[in-house]
Amino acid sequence: MATTGVKALRVLSVIPPMTQLNTPYPSTAYLTGFLRSRGIQAVQEDLALALVLRLLSAESLAALHERVQALPAARQTAQTRHFAAEYPRYAATVARTVAYLQGEDPTLAHRIASRGFLPEGERFRSLEVYGELYPEEADPLGWAFGALGLQDRARHLATLYLNDLADVLRDAVDGRFEFVRYAEQLATSQPHFDPLAEALAAPRHLIDETLHALTLEALARHEPHVVLLSVPFPGAVYAALRIAQTIKQARPQTTVALGGGFVNTELRELAEPRLFDYVDVVTLDAGERPLLALLERVAGERSAERLVRSFVRDKATGHVRYVNWPEPDLPFDETGTPTWDGLPLGQYLSLLDMLNPMNRLWSDGRWNKLTVAQGCYWKKCSFCDVTLDYISRYEAASAAVLVDRIERIVDETGQTGFHFVDEAAPPKALRALADELERRGVEISWWGNVRFEKTFTPQLAEQLAASGCIAISGGLEVASDRLLTLMKKGVSVEQVARVTKGFADAGVMVHAYLMYGFPTQTVQDTVDALEYVRQLFENGCIHSGFFHRFACTVHSPVGQQPGNYGITLMPLPEGRFAKNDVGFVDPTGADHDALGRGLKKAIYNYMHGIGMEEDVRAWFTDVKGKIPRPTVPRQRIARALEAAGL
Repeated sequence: MATTGVKALRVLSVIPPMTQLNTPYPSTAYLTGFLRSRGIQAVQEDLALALVLRLLSAESLAALHERVQALPAARQTAQTRHFAAEYPRYAATVARTVAYLQGEDPTLAHRIASRGFLPEGERFRSLEVYGELYPEEADPLGWAFGALGLQDRARHLATLYLNDLADVLRDAVDGRFEFVRYAEQLATSQPHFDPLAEALAAPRHLIDETLHALTLEALARHEPHVVLLSVPFPGAVYAALRIAQTIKQARPQTTVALGGGFVNTELRELAEPRLFDYVDVVTLDAGERPLLALLERVAGERSAERLVRSFVRDKATGHVRYVNWPEPDLPFDETGTPTWDGLPLGQYLSLLDMLNPMNRLWSDGRWNKLTVAQGCYWKKCSFCDVTLDYISRYEAASAAVLVDRIERIVDETGQTGFHFVDEAAPPKALRALADELERRGVEISWWGNVRFEKTFTPQLAEQLAASGCIAISGGLEVASDRLLTLMKKGVSVEQVARVTKGFADAGVMVHAYLMYGFPTQTVQDTVDALEYVRQLFENGCIHSGFFHRFACTVHSPVGQQPGNYGITLMPLPEGRFAKNDVGFVDPTGADHDALGRGLKKAIYNYMHGIGMEEDVRAWFTDVKGKIPRPTVPRQRIARALEAAGL
């Protein structure tokens, strides 16, 4: 390669589809900022956003319309038939609707909110549910937005419109397509590479062709020597490898590296050589040190034997081997400031999927994503991947360094909203951050994830709110003191109530991560947990929440010591590719599928202020047999708060 050292290399970091549409996923911003701090020519592209914007163009809708018309009758769905019938209206409205969601033309909200501008497909049926819940309302969205919420009302309707189009793409082009994940079943805990290999060998369809064209355009713009594909989730793997496929076809001399959250959790025992038909190297854990070693290798300044935390395919044997030359990771203070330079910040889509004000933070508005600390300071929760680097290696930056980064990011982006993406931001670091922001007179808005531990007193909550904290999320998990002890969460339900109430009283919105199906969890545990959650909503402690099904991973204490949790692991299938989730047998025997449907229905209604007075047993209509009454007194949380003076 005709370069004269690492600083002569051009490095392109890519966000592959699909991640987020309202804000850039932060990995490339971190990598680009770090590389530039070392004097390396680094640029970045968000091909997830670019793909969606290209698909949501009049030209692509015309191609989609042709595809729908060519479908045999047996493959037509209600959504494709609706799209075909309303195609002229979709073609006429798509550009303006996308522009509206990008913050342009706000006066279009009047026409969108009128319900006469946009064609309305299957996704709009959710509005009928609101109408049934509020039959006295002539306007089914009046309860949510009232007379003044014009922009929010229009944004919600426009989001439903885009989701309708995503459904057409799914039904007519690729049944694996979604806006937030793409073909994730091909990669999630998939022991064999065969499903991905078959999908990648198939002829390119409309979505693939669009991504192929966008990749070629990015290569022509930047002419990189090295391309970094950051894959945070299984739902970005297929598209990442399609991008890599295009790179290898168009510029085979370009080095392609694969890393990110999916790799760090699921490919730790990688032995599949076919993956290296698409990429040259796969790196694990924090990317800075492996990346520097790789660039020195590409520049001819380091041998292949001195790569760091890297899988490669041996040229002689064709087998995968792991190379890890012992070098220390860079201190968190020295990883540089993330930069969003080169990303089209004005083109992200501010979506409004859900009407709950806390939930909307994940999809509405563009947030500068920043990390207060590397890893988790607690690192004891038995359901968590505590053995992996992204959890186990804890290191915090000083408050001065954090605020330096914040000020540089605000200067670059012109935006003062921050999402701290830590596993659990430490209270000590957040207090120091609040002090430093106040000392410098820096005004920002921020939100992030914490542990609901007693260190977060009402006084600290007020200080954080004064520093710009608008929302906090944290894990209540199973909402059972017995199970919280078993999972080593380090909190109790009443403690969570006191902490969340302190935040709520300080004007901070609170979201609770909730879990069901944990080992030994019974029907009684689940009913009691929902009663606790009902009371937390009723007493204004939390504003939103989400129940997810417990999944046992091979890296967690549960997965490594199942006997301590009363379960037996099922044998993992043989394979050379992904490995993460592991099935288990719980002798408790509760029907968690049916219980989960009740939990999700209940919390959806609680977030909209509905059903708070109902007996929680009423939500479990799918569960066979008698549902036990809650053992938790209905005023348990209220009394705990009163005793604490809250």
